[in-house]
Amino acid sequence: MIFSTPNKTTTRLLLAFAACSPALALADGTAPTLNSGDTAWMLTATALVLFMTIPGLSLFYAGMVRSKNVLSVMMQCFAITSLVTVLWMMYGYSMAFDTTGMEKGVTNLNSFIGGLSKAFLSGVGVDSLTLTVPETVFMTFQMTFAIITPALIVGAFAERMKFSAMLWFMAIWVTVVYVPIAHMVWSGDGGYLWDLGVLDFAGGTVVHINAGIAGLVAALVLGKRKGFPTTAMPPHNLTMTLVGASMLWVGWFGFNAGSAVAANGTAGMAMAVTQIATGAAALAWMFSEWLTHGKPSVLGIASGAVAGLVAITPASGYVGPIGALAIGLAAGMLAFIASTKLKRALGYDDSLDVFGVHAVAGITGALLTGVFAASTFGGSKADLDIGGQLWHQFIGVAVTGAYCAIATFIILKALDAIVGLRVTEEQETEGLDISQHNERGYNL
Repeated sequence: MIFSTPNKTTTRLLLAFAACSPALALADGTAPTLNSGDTAWMLTATALVLFMTIPGLSLFYAGMVRSKNVLSVMMQCFAITSLVTVLWMMYGYSMAFDTTGMEKGVTNLNSFIGGLSKAFLSGVGVDSLTLTVPETVFMTFQMTFAIITPALIVGAFAERMKFSAMLWFMAIWVTVVYVPIAHMVWSGDGGYLWDLGVLDFAGGTVVHINAGIAGLVAALVLGKRKGFPTTAMPPHNLTMTLVGASMLWVGWFGFNAGSAVAANGTAGMAMAVTQIATGAAALAWMFSEWLTHGKPSVLGIASGAVAGLVAITPASGYVGPIGALAIGLAAGMLAFIASTKLKRALGYDDSLDVFGVHAVAGITGALLTGVFAASTFGGSKADLDIGGQLWHQFIGVAVTGAYCAIATFIILKALDAIVGLRVTEEQETEGLDISQHNERGYNL
């Protein structure tokens, strides 16, 4: 069945994602045709990415906090899922992917943020397509990315932020930080970072560097948890954490392979390199910890796996198995160093190592994409100028990190002045489950 000719916004999306998946390019200029196989895969991938947040990330984080705060982090992840769903429908999708007025090489407001022609999903009907799948599916797939990114930040300020302040922060952050970065990287010709040549297949800059930098800023602005670092604050349920990490690993195939927006060879390679990098990073963290501390830990191998998933994300559509192995090994070791030695040396209280895992592994993956995307190393980019691409990748990392850090700091300071960010010492001692939600995770 052939649908109506795509509008200008959809056409730009076609070109943008065809660049990621060359097999999808419509060389003859004809209207796209619905492909049931692609659609079935993207429906599945969308469900897998949502599964990453609820229940995957929720369980992963919940097991790492103290028992008096287990419900609070799960509630935050669940509430963020609900909040971002509504905001994405209202204006987020439009401002991220509406490219009306964008022209390649012309620096204007539309290079940094999209328009509102698709606000409240105007024009996104049963007959509209993005590539070979319904636009409703593409919109929901991108919604799940917008959901998990702010949810990742929760781990940095776990056990000390007011629930009301968290909701305000996430609503503003998604609007002011996530949406513009997504537009700059993924909207196609005319997007600022796209035009600079930054490669980010599935969210190294948009999701992980963004969340990791925001998490570090939030941890610094809120300050350390009461008793940190002299009071022991071990994870209360590592079984829960390992189950959550396993769900993240499975769900990540939707994250990376789904970003091909098709059931094709690019999706297949993205799945393969995701598995390889994750296994390599898990082992790299485990052996680094074993050599350093004398024993391998469950928390360590789970954290290493997540670091590998993060690092391969920007590279997954561009690199081959050799690149995936190298990226995974580098990410596992560097994330381990950042989450232990660097964190201890600088003394910041990033509760669940959002910066150490997501920012550090995300930066590692983003930069190494510029190397291993080259066909010399089995990547998909023939005749890639590695030095030039590394520079482009560095610019992408720098722009994302700087913009995110500045904007996040301003948002948090403004909210602190208006509504207050942190619970009282008494509430923190009692635990956020009781003080914020009047419930307990465990009734013993």
